[in-house]
Amino acid sequence: MNSRENENGERDFSIELNSSEHRFLSSSNGANGGVLIEGTLGRLQRASFVEPEILEVKGNCGVLRVNLRMSEITVVDAVKKCAGGESE
Repeated sequence: MNSRENENGERDFSIELNSSEHRFLSSSNGANGGVLIEGTLGRLQRASFVEPEILEVKGNCGVLRVNLRMSEITVVDAVKKCAGGESE
């Protein structure tokens, strides 16, 4: 287990906003008791792996970090097509 997984082997994330004035919303997400978190990172500055298992998406208004391995990312077929990949 790496340092970013909790005791149940689940993945962690963090959201860091530069100011409380940037759009941020946390609300109940239906009857199942879930929570929806939305915010604004601003204009994309960089999206990269800053550690072998930490994906960082940095905007001019904040940063989102997710415990994720590069090998766990799959490119959705629609994105492949837009990037000039094979079509159906």
